[in-house]
Amino acid sequence: MRIAVIGVGAVGGYFGGRLADAGHDVALVARERTAIRLQTDGLRVSSVQGDFAIPKPAVVDDPSNVEPVDLVLMAVKAPQVADAGRWIMPLVGPETVVIPLQNGIEAPNLLAEILGADRVLGGLCKILAWRTEGGEIQHVGLEPTIVFGELTPGGTGGVLSDRVRRIHTALVPTSGITVVASCDIEAAMWKKFLFITPLGGVGALVREPVGVLREVSETRWILQTAMEEVAAVGRRRNVAIDDSTVDDAMSVVDALPPEATASMQRDIAAGRPSELEFQTGTVVRYGRGSRVPTPVNSVIYGALLPSEQRASGKPTH
Repeated sequence: MRIAVIGVGAVGGYFGGRLADAGHDVALVARERTAIRLQTDGLRVSSVQGDFAIPKPAVVDDPSNVEPVDLVLMAVKAPQVADAGRWIMPLVGPETVVIPLQNGIEAPNLLAEILGADRVLGGLCKILAWRTEGGEIQHVGLEPTIVFGELTPGGTGGVLSDRVRRIHTALVPTSGITVVASCDIEAAMWKKFLFITPLGGVGALVREPVGVLREVSETRWILQTAMEEVAAVGRRRNVAIDDSTVDDAMSVVDALPPEATASMQRDIAAGRPSELEFQTGTVVRYGRGSRVPTPVNSVIYGALLPSEQRASGKPTH
């Protein structure tokens, strides 16, 4: 399968590298600075599932240099999705399928507006990884997983489309990746959203890793209550979120390495623009629109917004 991975940070680098290592025809599409580094140093991954390296990855900094592909994995950060969607138009052909892997729940709709709804699936990924200053990707936790499916409200009734089955069949043998074809990708995306958004928001506010957040009773309560608010918003919007979802998410939190942090927390701590608007901001905005109170998420959002505006070069007054 011919695959283009857009954005070669920790997520795109890990999944793109694994797919290339498995023999797929993978083009890594990165901005010039990252492309030069990859061309010079190669792609290096340190993983709890086994280290690997690709000395000469196929990397380009201009999507027009890539022929239309079968599959696009969109791995840029959420604020970059719209620009990236326009940027990749040269490699999106009539049969190309695009799967966004961002945190949050709005990327598929943004891409559908730009590329056409018939070319976009819903998607998400699970991985705890980051890129070091030396450029190496370090995967330290969570089973690396890609989940995708048709964007059908309420799910597809248990029936997978031909293209979803085709992509699943092509990707599932890949070592180091679990690939899941979902019949209700909207619910799957919300369940990840419920987990990662409070984890990143509370972590950024408290400025402590997950081991502290889960052990201190007060911060654990904040984290769990923020998750319950997300679940309430999703249910009001007719998303199938089980009663056990928050408990399941907290069980995942309890199993993470104690030093783990979410990507939004790391970005905010470093003074970089983050996904705050696409995570906590979305909870607050959707809650307001659905008349569901989100007091904990609203406090987190309000407390983090000034530093986010500063990092993004926006006025704070």
